[in-house]
Order: sequence, then C-alpha cells, then structure tokens
Amino acid sequence: MSQGTPLAGRTVVITGAASGIGRALAQRLAAHGCAVAIADQDPVGLDETAASIAGPVLQRRLDVRDRQGFMTLAAEVADWAPAPLGAVINNAGVSTAQSILHAAPEDDEWVLDINLGGVVNGTRAFLPLLVEQDSGAIVNVSSVFGLLGFPHQSAYCASKFAVRGFTEALRHELRETGVRAITVHPGGVRTNIARNSRFHASADGMTDKDEAVGRFARVARTSPERAAKIIHRGIEEGRARIRVGADAVALDVLSRAAPTRYYDVLNALQRFEPR
Repeated sequence: MSQGTPLAGRTVVITGAASGIGRALAQRLAAHGCAVAIADQDPVGLDETAASIAGPVLQRRLDVRDRQGFMTLAAEVADWAPAPLGAVINNAGVSTAQSILHAAPEDDEWVLDINLGGVVNGTRAFLPLLVEQDSGAIVNVSSVFGLLGFPHQSAYCASKFAVRGFTEALRHELRETGVRAITVHPGGVRTNIARNSRFHASADGMTDKDEAVGRFARVARTSPERAAKIIHRGIEEGRARIRVGADAVALDVLSRAAPTRYYDVLNALQRFEPR
C-alpha cells in the first residue's frame, strides 16, 4: 500500500456534488476540516449541498463534458483554495439500460461522454496543479461494473471499465511523483442514478422504469454516507483501488474466480432475490 493522503486542512474538489455520493463526500470532508469546491449540472441540488456545509465552499455549475468549463473551474479553484489540493474526486456519472441490439446510440454516447469524458476532462484540468505541488490525489469513480460486464449495461460498463484503465495508466505515469491516482468501485449505493437513467429495458425484459428503480432500491444496500466514509478512509490509507460495499467486494472476488462464468452464478442466485 502506498503512502496515504491526509485530507484534513486541505482543499478537495468534487463533481456530481448535488446529490448522492458527491454530496455525502462534500459534507463529510467539510466536517473533517477540508475546504470543498463542488460542481454539478443541477443548480438546486448544488445550492442544497452548499447550504449543508459549514466552512469554506466554492460552488460552480458545470457540465463535465465541457472541457473548457473544467479548465475555468481549475483556474478558479487555484485562485480560491485556502489550502493546497488534497484530492480531486471525479464522481459525476449517469447510466442507461438497453440492449446492444436495440440501443439508442445517442443514449450510449451520453453515458460515455459524461462517465468517461468527464473523468478525462477533470483529470486533465487539475493534474497540472497537483503535479506542481507534488502531492494530492486524483480520485476517479468507476463502478463494480468496471470490474465485470452486465447485460443491458454495455455503455455503462464500457465507460466504467475505461475509467479503470485510464486511472491505472495514470497511476503508473505518476510513479515518480508525489501525486496518486485512485480508482473507486462502488457497488449498489442508494443514489438517484437509476431514477435519472435513460431506461429502455433491463436484462430480464423489464420495460417499466419505476419497477426497475424499485428493484435497484431493494438491492442497493450502501448509503451515500457509508460510501463517503469508505472513500475518505481509502484515500487516507493510501489505497490505489477502493471497493465500496460488501457487494462490490463479493463481485470483485467472483469475477476473478470465474472470469467467464460469473453471470451464470449471478443469474442462478437471482432466484433468491427478495421481492
């Protein structure tokens, strides 16, 4: 395990901070002595997050697909930050559920542009600041679906596998510096990602979005606050890869033990899913 990055007393940047894991991270890190710069497309949710934080906070509306917008944000953070950067957490993400055969290509592109493009834009915008100070961490949020493929989640899996590969390549590029690259793999976390998805159909043929959202709520066992705690602890412990939730750990192990048969196992276990 590499040397960790203590965050107390430093500045942290978080995208996707209007709700879910991003909001919980902003609240937790602010409570632990961090100045936080928060960004999201949702101005109402962003205002609510900012209002819940006691301490230095910079909020900016941002579409993470906007590379120039990210560069502007990095310049603003550099001028505003009351302390050196401790971490830049590229957390913003979206999903779609559809088959490859019957996909709406524009929805796949939406997922890839935000989930992967947003991570690349955020990394490129802030990496020069981190390298110049020779400390801190780029923290890119992938998913348990960046560890294994799942039917009707091809675009989401592709984006999250790509985040994993991008971040692992970055980690090796930074070996001779004081900057670290960290990949986060959440399992089921109780956020709005399913409700905000572009839903067409699930792997079992479900086409009712409300029903799919309800199913996600039943299997998502980790709260955003618990996820934030795990991520915070992982950064400070120096972990290169942070798995969030018992399901993420179990699915990671399963994908290693049965790399071509894990879905068969999962499909068999669905018989025991609570209804």
